[in-house]
Amino acid sequence: MDVLTDNFSLYGKGFLGTVELTVYSSVLALVLGFVMASFRVASVASFRAFGTVWVTVLRNTPLTLLFFAVMLGLPRFGLVLPFELFAVLALGCYTSAFICEVLRSGINTVPRGQGEAARSLGMTFAQTLATVVLPQAFRTVIPPIGSTLIALAKNSAIAGAFSVTELLGTYKTLSELGYNIIWTFVWIAVGYLIITLTISALFHFMEKRWGVAR
Repeated sequence: MDVLTDNFSLYGKGFLGTVELTVYSSVLALVLGFVMASFRVASVASFRAFGTVWVTVLRNTPLTLLFFAVMLGLPRFGLVLPFELFAVLALGCYTSAFICEVLRSGINTVPRGQGEAARSLGMTFAQTLATVVLPQAFRTVIPPIGSTLIALAKNSAIAGAFSVTELLGTYKTLSELGYNIIWTFVWIAVGYLIITLTISALFHFMEKRWGVAR
């Protein structure tokens, strides 16, 4: 218990760092995931190809390798940003590929006739997607999106290896100070549990409120 009480500010800083990474990366992943899902079901072949390449490359690239590519590769092209922002880009882009596939699977559950009926009324592809298809698809994809964002929160631990302030990275300082490594990781695990249970509770509420009745 002493490791927590003696270093509460250090744990708090790491906890808030992980929360910020999770929130910002989740927003980026949801936005990019929505855009890529729209591309993958678009009638324009070039959009579908771009969405397919995006998903294929990111889903099959190890996240650690993607961090190296973003953190070390982008500065070589003159793009110099804070490490925290680089971490958000890596996490958000990586997770967007999974969000895209979740949304696309939800879109595929909507009967084709719904889209055809909307187009027969003169609605554009964007209008059909936004007002007819996605509201129905959203109800079926709430649980898997929640699971994907929980995975994102845990994946944020990789950022600590790249000088980004987050929860797991606190163990290095505490280990150097001579604290028991077991209790150090116990409280780190508790912090991650708080974050993941909060996300789980939020999406459980959303599923009860808007999800498909079972």
